[in-house]
Amino acid sequence: MSSGTGGQYWADKELPSVFKHELLRRYLPQFGGMTGTQSHDSRVVYLDGYAGEGRYKNGQPASGEIALRVASHLRARAGLTLECFFSEAQAKSYDRLQDVIGQYQASGVRAHAHRGEVDSVLDQVVERAVREPLFLFLDPCGLVLPQDRLVEVLARKRPQKRPATELLMNFSMMAVWRLGGHVRSPKGNEKSLQRFDDVCGGTWWREYFADAVASHGRDGAAEDAIEAVAAEYARRLARRTGMVVQSVPVSHSPRKRAVYRLVFATRSPYGLWVFGDAVARARATWWEELEEREEDALFSLAPDPKEVEARALPEIADNLEKLLLRTRRPVKLVDHTLEIFGSYYGQVTEPVARQAVRLLHQQGKTPSNGVGVKRTREITVAPGVLSA
Repeated sequence: MSSGTGGQYWADKELPSVFKHELLRRYLPQFGGMTGTQSHDSRVVYLDGYAGEGRYKNGQPASGEIALRVASHLRARAGLTLECFFSEAQAKSYDRLQDVIGQYQASGVRAHAHRGEVDSVLDQVVERAVREPLFLFLDPCGLVLPQDRLVEVLARKRPQKRPATELLMNFSMMAVWRLGGHVRSPKGNEKSLQRFDDVCGGTWWREYFADAVASHGRDGAAEDAIEAVAAEYARRLARRTGMVVQSVPVSHSPRKRAVYRLVFATRSPYGLWVFGDAVARARATWWEELEEREEDALFSLAPDPKEVEARALPEIADNLEKLLLRTRRPVKLVDHTLEIFGSYYGQVTEPVARQAVRLLHQQGKTPSNGVGVKRTREITVAPGVLSA
């Protein structure tokens, strides 16, 4: 988390960070495992662009230490080097971050700290990642890098599928809310608006709030505008980079709107599949933490995972059946992640997809049953006697 976060932020981990950090903890080692073979010297490059202190004052790991732990694990278990770069602009946070990094450097982890804004070190990191996989984690407390800058890196400097490049980025809904107020107000700050123009890659986002003003105070108009801006941002990033982009809402409570969205970009069907599974597992941890913090609640807020899976199974099976009808050929699950999971992408884990294959097999709609295939995503499903 970027500079601008006060001391209270680093006292303990808030619920949005529980989800975000659990997602990072689950996905980053898998990114290393999936892409390490693409490296010419068994090295994967990682950048945390707004690293903060690296560790909370209560001892819990923040994003910095999570990455360092992953690097230590990959080094010990797989002989893979996750070379970590951390950028932090605030002096006190940087000093504490260096202390955390030093503990891991002493055990052989390759890590570097940069005092300053991420934009001043980004080109150096990209250069260091030539011929190596690169993962960018950008988690500011305010506005992220301009979209043109991201496109320069993702589409111009790193346009290839291999070695892989992926991005996980915090798109602040609270910042959109504040800046949308400038659009709605005749006294709006044009300099602030122009800064967000840069983030969005144009002035297009202003139209959504102008429409909200034109709705004459309709309840929820501004909130709907915020959601629409976030969705359009993701679509534009996907179009300009040629990457698949998914946006995951993160909130303090299921009763509240998202405080930010985690925007994930990849060119890999494997990355897309594994990320969705990691999101579902991180979401389960978030629910567990919410239950612990609201233990005095009269009833549970958390959905029963088994009930969610029971609702998801027939929909995923139906999606797979329609895919087989459309293609009339065998399909490998990992090549059709979004089409197969549909609205349950990031909601349920990958074993539900295996159950869907088994269900279609039991119904006589495919000769494939997934038996003997270790990884669910590698299952190939052949069309059988399918209804028209």
